[in-house]
Amino acid sequence: MGVVYKAEDTRLLRTVALKFLPEGAASDTVSLERFRREAQAAAALNHPNICTIYEIAEQDGQPFLVMELMEGQTLKHLLESGPLKTDRILEIAIQIIDALVAAHAKGITHRDIKPANIFITKSGQAKVLDFGLAKLAQRERWGAETVGVTAQLTVDPLLTSPGTSLGTVAYMSPEQARGEGVDQRTDIFSLGVVLYEMATGRQAFSGNTPATIFDAILNRNPAPIARVNPAIPHRLQTIINGALAKERSSRYDTAASLKEDLQDLKRELDSGRASSVTSREKSVAVLYFENLSHGQEDEYFRDGMTEDIITELSNIRGLRVFPRSTVSAYRNKTVSAKQVGEELGAAYVLEGSLRRAGARLRITAQLVETSTDHAVWARRFDRTLEDVFAIQDEMAKNIAEALQIMLSEEEKQAIEKVPTANVEAYDYYLRGRQYFHQFRRKGIEYGRNMFARAIEIDPQYALAYAGLADCYSFLQFYWQPTQENLKNADEASHKALELDPDLAEAHAARGHYLSLVRRHEEARKEFEAAIRLNPQLFEGYYFYARSCLIHGRLKEAVQLFEQACKVRPDDYQSPSLLANTLEGMGSSPATVETAHRRAVEVIEKHLDMHPDDVRALYLGAQNLCRLGQQERGLEWAQRALAIDPDDSAVCYNLACIFAILGRTDQALGSLEKAISCGFGDPDIIRNDPYLNPIRSHPRFADLNKKMAEAARSA
Repeated sequence: MGVVYKAEDTRLLRTVALKFLPEGAASDTVSLERFRREAQAAAALNHPNICTIYEIAEQDGQPFLVMELMEGQTLKHLLESGPLKTDRILEIAIQIIDALVAAHAKGITHRDIKPANIFITKSGQAKVLDFGLAKLAQRERWGAETVGVTAQLTVDPLLTSPGTSLGTVAYMSPEQARGEGVDQRTDIFSLGVVLYEMATGRQAFSGNTPATIFDAILNRNPAPIARVNPAIPHRLQTIINGALAKERSSRYDTAASLKEDLQDLKRELDSGRASSVTSREKSVAVLYFENLSHGQEDEYFRDGMTEDIITELSNIRGLRVFPRSTVSAYRNKTVSAKQVGEELGAAYVLEGSLRRAGARLRITAQLVETSTDHAVWARRFDRTLEDVFAIQDEMAKNIAEALQIMLSEEEKQAIEKVPTANVEAYDYYLRGRQYFHQFRRKGIEYGRNMFARAIEIDPQYALAYAGLADCYSFLQFYWQPTQENLKNADEASHKALELDPDLAEAHAARGHYLSLVRRHEEARKEFEAAIRLNPQLFEGYYFYARSCLIHGRLKEAVQLFEQACKVRPDDYQSPSLLANTLEGMGSSPATVETAHRRAVEVIEKHLDMHPDDVRALYLGAQNLCRLGQQERGLEWAQRALAIDPDDSAVCYNLACIFAILGRTDQALGSLEKAISCGFGDPDIIRNDPYLNPIRSHPRFADLNKKMAEAARSA
């Protein structure tokens, strides 16, 4: 980007660096614009980890920057000697992130983070250089504070036109490689590539040509860090992998959140080098316990127990617990703790088995250190079912003790808090949860009955009331729009909040109901409360996103569906509805296609384990048809119809598929059947982009009229 000279500022008596464009480049419009952009972007920032720009000037037609003079070397030169030690990686990385946090706060995305653009001074200070490709965010996104910054920048369309890739190839993000729009997560990916190189001494993505590098960035994962440099802590490997996620929604949302994880790791390493336990990251992956009862009817109990243990352990602040979405891939598979540790970057794995025999319960559990494959704690519990919550509490406390974690009184209270005093009610609740997630009318109805039975046994069971409210809300939306269902959803969600005002599930259920009756501002407050109380609650993001989609707030829906995907990566509904929403917003064809492909990939994995999941089949069929795989899409749709031919949700989604394919009569016939079977929310029919091809048909207008009349009479 330029030629740099050491110089003396004779007016202020200081040594500076002068940066000129290469000879001949001053007459090149694009190069000159990028040169000015660097000055404007960097001048908007005043940060110790960003190279200071004093002024921009011109001499004999040659523009130049006056910059602070730094002595040292670039990170690129430093890495020529091989990988860095962990403490050095953290020291440099945190400084780089501090610079990015400052830039992102001003609406500036660097877009070219790489070792050559990171300077390490002789004192060890990291400085980010070269904002020549920096992009300033839109004024409306960043608010009045940065209006002045935005106004300073004169953007040449050649620099930012869609489909143009800017940046250094090996450090580009997937969205840059595709020529799509960028945001601060682009810098996070590029920094992840730099961190990988600092940890391993090799580039994450390499090749002999730009095409092969692009292919690696888009389609391949770099070699596991543990295989290249086993000395790197598991947690740092996990953090780097989180920054390198190919989908933006799966990456760190902000540089600040990435910095927080790195600082946590640094504190642990600084304070715990003397102990073999405390010197390692305290992270645990809880595998689904083996069901030794061998009865399919006990699968729900095994799953519920495992997930509740994950929840219990998550109450311990000094312990990083992998969410159920991460470990569900190992469910019912024979894997070793060491294998899971290497693949996830988990320092410890909790594994075990469960056997039920009448009122008796036997649970065995062991906590395995993945680096040594040795158990650091093991226990067998021979108890009655009534002791199930006590077992979960003991397990959490024993694991904290084994890992030398001191529990606060608040953490102890959170662990000891039980959802119900009655194990029979708990059993019915777990059954209800299993049926609810089938997302079919019969499953929702069975789930409703199970939750109601749990409440009969324990009228103070707030979680069961929240589950019951969700069942009534979905019955109202898809299958049985009645005042009675609305009334029951209202009462159950209100009761859940009355019993436990701090229960995130209760707020999500209440928001779900309020969105159905179009009390949008109240619903928003409830959804935001659910997310605040439990940022890992999938339903908080998913129900909120559905509400935004149904009522036409598509930008909000996209952000929330992306969050839902991040919280539960194995869920197929969020990526499918995300693709639908992006299409409705008029996003670029490349972005929409990528979203559909991602949805199909998740759905295929789900159908491998659940081949008769009707919702997975019809949502997958929609995505396949959008990708041009019409024959396969229709085959999936017919499978769904054969399993549940009178389900209104199946009929509605088949109407969408037929509309996509231009089969107008079949689309209208399926839509009419869906409405006759109970599907009748006018908002989703009004806003669903998949129905656009049939909106102008007279039969569609008649359907809208009938639905409006039915809504008025109700």
